[in-house]
Amino acid sequence: MFEKVLEDKSRRYEELHRLVADPKVIGNTAEYQRYAKELSGITPVVEEYREYLKISHDLRDLVKVLHEKTHDKEYLVLAEEERHHLEKKLKESAARIEDMMLEGESDGDRNIIMEIRAGTGGLEASLFAADLLRMYSKYAAKKGWKVEPIDASTTEKGGYKEVIFSISGKMAYGRLKFESGTHRVQRVPETEASGRIHTSAATVCVLPEAEDVEMEIRPEDIRIDVFRAGGKGGQGVNRTDSAVRITYLPTGMVVTCQDERSQLKNKAKAMRVLRARLFDMKREEHDKKISASRKAQVGSGDRSEKIRTFNFPDRRVTDHRIGLTVHNLEEVLEGGLDDIIDALKAEEKKMRLAASR
Repeated sequence: MFEKVLEDKSRRYEELHRLVADPKVIGNTAEYQRYAKELSGITPVVEEYREYLKISHDLRDLVKVLHEKTHDKEYLVLAEEERHHLEKKLKESAARIEDMMLEGESDGDRNIIMEIRAGTGGLEASLFAADLLRMYSKYAAKKGWKVEPIDASTTEKGGYKEVIFSISGKMAYGRLKFESGTHRVQRVPETEASGRIHTSAATVCVLPEAEDVEMEIRPEDIRIDVFRAGGKGGQGVNRTDSAVRITYLPTGMVVTCQDERSQLKNKAKAMRVLRARLFDMKREEHDKKISASRKAQVGSGDRSEKIRTFNFPDRRVTDHRIGLTVHNLEEVLEGGLDDIIDALKAEEKKMRLAASR
């Protein structure tokens, strides 16, 4: 299915090896880093493809031997066992290549910007947003990923009206891209004296991070305002105008960041968020033009879509896109998301393969 693309990647792999060894490229830091990153990105799939070709070659040679009548019975039995072993290895290698290629097409290895906003439900919704932040932070810790705060708007009870943060690590987007959408919680709020179950919601947005060269933003297209960061008083209050608000003038999109005490650091973080949002808009427009790409999505891709319900009385979590229910709510909230994500990835793979045929 991917043979031509894999051959192209193999040729590019050889070309990149020559480029990163070229003194002229080594002398140009930006160019060297770009080629080195591209080489690092395609190396796993090229190496797996070469292993696949080796196994395929060995299998063909063995089949030729099996068709010869000159060998004794004992040798043929051993050769037949080896044939089954090689066929199994070939199938496993093909599956790994398929997974790598599908992840590559969907930018699975990118870092992400994640935004969580309280929806319907008032204070309870803001507390649920805090639960989701904790869940994703714990999941990231299990994966060895780095979580970095960018901006937050808190409530008096420790919840969040909005929280924005980045997650950096191998396959961060590939694992967490399914989290975009509306998450519901059904539970008895601490403030509910009568013990009635309330339903609240929070929306999650997962944006793949874009490189500077992929999403260039012209200086004349943005307005940057600085202001004094908010705080609860004491030594932690920022006494300088370090908070940054960036407005993207062509669309009116606004991004703020006040997490750092340095204005330059806040500006850099805000630009990362702006670049990620614009890159996501560009990807959505592209996907709308390609029907196969949209057919291969798990869910509609609409962030208002209800994707998951956390039901506390029954200790269950239901993903509505694939009809999956697990009865380990506490474990999921502690970052145990792999079973749900694996099921979503399996469904996506099935849909993508069906759409490509």
